[in-house]
Amino acid sequence: MSNQPMRERDEGQSGGGRRFFARPRECAFCTDKNAVIDYKLVEVLRRYVTDDGKIRPRRQTGTCARHQRALARAIKRARHVALLPFAGEVLR
Repeated sequence: MSNQPMRERDEGQSGGGRRFFARPRECAFCTDKNAVIDYKLVEVLRRYVTDDGKIRPRRQTGTCARHQRALARAIKRARHVALLPFAGEVLR
């Protein structure tokens, strides 16, 4: 290993750091007190499901932990009652 400081050796290399700073999102259900999470509201639940049929994570949707749990429960109930598919269009 050379005696050069770490900064001087790594200047020419491209860094793997973040290129932008993502602003933390606010929970849509916390900001809008009238918004309800219900398994029968398929239009609302579809926004939180990917094309593959997977539930989107909190870091993508911006929901808080409490509402993410309620969303997951509602999506699973809607799947069970056949309002939402278990798999996406590609897999069917």
